[in-house]
Amino acid sequence: MKRTPNPAQPGVKTSSWGKDFQQNWSLYLLFIPTALYFIFFHYIPMFGILIAFQDYKVSKGIFGSQWVGLQNFIDLFTGETFPQVMRNTVAMALLNLTIGFFLPIIFALLISEIQNKKFKRIVQVMTYMPHFVAAVVVAQLVREFVGNTGAITQVLTFLGFEQQNWLANPNVPVFWLINLFTSLWQEIGFGSIIFVAAIANVSKDFHEAAAVDGATRFQRITKITLPSIKPLIIMIFVLRCGLFFTVGFDKILLLYMPSTYATADVLSTYTYRMAFSSAANYGLSTASGLFQSVASLFLLVGSNALSRKLSKTSLF
Repeated sequence: MKRTPNPAQPGVKTSSWGKDFQQNWSLYLLFIPTALYFIFFHYIPMFGILIAFQDYKVSKGIFGSQWVGLQNFIDLFTGETFPQVMRNTVAMALLNLTIGFFLPIIFALLISEIQNKKFKRIVQVMTYMPHFVAAVVVAQLVREFVGNTGAITQVLTFLGFEQQNWLANPNVPVFWLINLFTSLWQEIGFGSIIFVAAIANVSKDFHEAAAVDGATRFQRITKITLPSIKPLIIMIFVLRCGLFFTVGFDKILLLYMPSTYATADVLSTYTYRMAFSSAANYGLSTASGLFQSVASLFLLVGSNALSRKLSKTSLF
């Protein structure tokens, strides 16, 4: 008698890619545009990394340009403006990673405590909407509010500060704070969406039992809500560490000016200027971009490993 193999038995092949394609061909068809997007706009352009190691000339192309090895990286790290650029990048990134990360969590906790559903929806919509405002519009609003005669400038003047165009102020940390508050206005509501959803999924039984035992609302938040969403907080924090050097390239590019380069120029805008200024240096620009990518990768892997060691929770 012929024995039929057990499908659950290890080592027994129960299906093939061809069979899976026949059963789920519509899903593969839907995936094609996404696959093509990543191939043409993410993987094929990676060939351009070679420019970071060349004295790249457009007329000669990648295969004809002179190979200079690590010279572009040496020029990048020893450049006169690189220390200032790194300082600005790290300072604004730390502000975004601390204040800009924890305020959406606090905001989500506050929203979750609102009992009036209609008022809660109004607050959510009003705080979500700024996220969808274009960077050009945001930059123009900032210019209007902090210009010489702007509303915020008038308030600061009333409080005793000198009347001025705050965007043109080259002192630390004026531009850093403008960038931070603008980011908070745009992202605090949108960034709280995932936390509001996680808080809504926390079992009400825990809160009711704690309330019966006499726990205050603040105690229920710190002892029940926050521990319940702790894995999500860690996961989002690890992802944010991977985006450490992303501090709002488009917005900064639209807001800064030559007088504030010393305090506003960051790695992304520095890379852009090296590539598209009158004295374009494509090799140096590509080296700067590659440095950002590698540093972000190390930050992502390092923060994930630290999270796994300290809290037993990790993204991967």
